[in-house]
Amino acid sequence: MNRFVVRSVVRGLVNGRSYCSGGSVGGEFAYRSAIVGRSLQLSGQQNGVTFGGFEWRRMMSSAPASVEKATSEREEKSENPVAGETKGKEVVTSSYWGISRPKITREDGTAWPWNCFMPWETYRADLSIDLKKHHKPKNFIDKFAYRTVKILRIPTDIFFQRRYGCRAMMLETVAAVPGMVGGMLLHLKSLRKFQESGGWIKALLEEAENERMHLMTMVELVQPKWYERLLVLTVQGVFFNAFFVLYMLSPKLAHRIVGYLEEEAIHSYTEYLKDIDSGAIENVPAPAIAIDYWRLPKDARLKDVITVIRADEAHHRDVNHFASDIHFQGKELREAPAPLGYH
Repeated sequence: MNRFVVRSVVRGLVNGRSYCSGGSVGGEFAYRSAIVGRSLQLSGQQNGVTFGGFEWRRMMSSAPASVEKATSEREEKSENPVAGETKGKEVVTSSYWGISRPKITREDGTAWPWNCFMPWETYRADLSIDLKKHHKPKNFIDKFAYRTVKILRIPTDIFFQRRYGCRAMMLETVAAVPGMVGGMLLHLKSLRKFQESGGWIKALLEEAENERMHLMTMVELVQPKWYERLLVLTVQGVFFNAFFVLYMLSPKLAHRIVGYLEEEAIHSYTEYLKDIDSGAIENVPAPAIAIDYWRLPKDARLKDVITVIRADEAHHRDVNHFASDIHFQGKELREAPAPLGYH
């Protein structure tokens, strides 16, 4: 084996000198160089030592591989300069899965700045709704729900007092839970029983999304402190699990409690507006997210935002009291058309 390697090296050197002096035929040299390179590579692999077969192969080219690659890229770019400039951008804007967001604009043609909601999800609040409507407790379940809500209001009044911005922020973190829990459980029930929901899944999820947008707006107005964030985590954890169990046991009681909670929310936002009118709370400009979500005028103020939020809460009050009444009649929600789009 060693003698074979030596003979191969000697032949390579002889052929190399012939190549440099131009005294050999090109085809014969290419054939011999390929054999020598292959022999060196194989012998190096068999003995565990790399003899440089790669260097022999590189003799077949007049330039290094990196130079050849750079030259080809320059030629391609010179042939199609536009493609060369946009090649890197296409990697960012396109996706392997073919998923890309279309260009969305406002009515005036400016770019849509929000990812949490789209233009077709915006609306103008119905401010003509009756804010004084109240469901009078008629039976034990109604009275239990009403008293429960009144008891829950006591620690809230003690903790927040007249800091209605912080109170509203806390209220919305809780108010967005029932719609999601109810919609989720109705969704699972629809899957189990192969039944339609009558639109109530979507209606309750719309309610949860609307309450979440209330929270996104209030966070822009009130920056919560660390202990308020901790309180939100605690209250949400307790309330979600408690409401989940309650809705499993008695949907009519769960919806009635939410109806009374919304009545209390209307009262809180009414007091909020009174403090704005009296000057106790500054009537600051409305956040941009609120202007786009409720289609408010560009010069809208805080009072306008609280007014539309209060109207939303009145709609949620009606929806949940209506849902509870359906259950009290011994029917299921799917038997009555859901008030879709009724924020």
